[in-house]
Amino acid sequence: MTGTHSEALKRMNRFEAAEGKATADLIRPKDAATLILVDRSERVPKVLLGKRHARHKFMPGMFVFPGGRVDPTDKKMPVARALHHDVETQLMKRLARPSPAKARAFALAAIRETFEETGLLLGARTIKINGVPAGPWTAFAQAGILPDLGLLHFIGRAITPPRRPRRFDARFFAMDASAIAHRIEGMTGPDAELVELVWMPLAQAQQLHMPAVTSVMLEELDARIALGFGHKLPVPFYRMPRKQFMREML
Repeated sequence: MTGTHSEALKRMNRFEAAEGKATADLIRPKDAATLILVDRSERVPKVLLGKRHARHKFMPGMFVFPGGRVDPTDKKMPVARALHHDVETQLMKRLARPSPAKARAFALAAIRETFEETGLLLGARTIKINGVPAGPWTAFAQAGILPDLGLLHFIGRAITPPRRPRRFDARFFAMDASAIAHRIEGMTGPDAELVELVWMPLAQAQQLHMPAVTSVMLEELDARIALGFGHKLPVPFYRMPRKQFMREML
């Protein structure tokens, strides 16, 4: 896959100029998390993408990575292993009130949202789990699976431009597909948020109909894999402070 960071910024800015519809009120972005599952079992890595329902008001019919808002219960879920120290440090940068608990919640939100949208439970099998919060996390307890945060890589962060009807401060993570411990069927389909799932090589995935930020994060992932996919690599942060997207490193 080809592409430079300057080209990525140009693409983000072109998308914003063509598609952006400003609103009168300045909406505060909500914390969100997204997960890119990567299958590196063959020579060419593949990523998992889901196609959003055509009737959705937000990004209808587009291919995206599983993800969504951070939930208060995400702070309470026990884990098999904590975040890598470097990932935790990067997640706490450029936060108003940084804390390890908040960094942990971002990571757990990505894993929970992936389950809710795909039926995939990611983590390590265990015999007994205590202290699981009510809601979607109970499926992990029933399957005897604890999320393994040590397997997560922090790929990038992006904030939706100002004056948009929906704004997110999204953290993009990646995890190897070998972390899939169990699957619950029926979570995708014609009446679900994601109507289908596809595994595709990174270069081919770029040809799908997807948001600009999804395309840019595919490029960031490709670059990280080429550099060894280490936790210590710097993390790009995309935002629009003055009507133009900018990329800085965390």
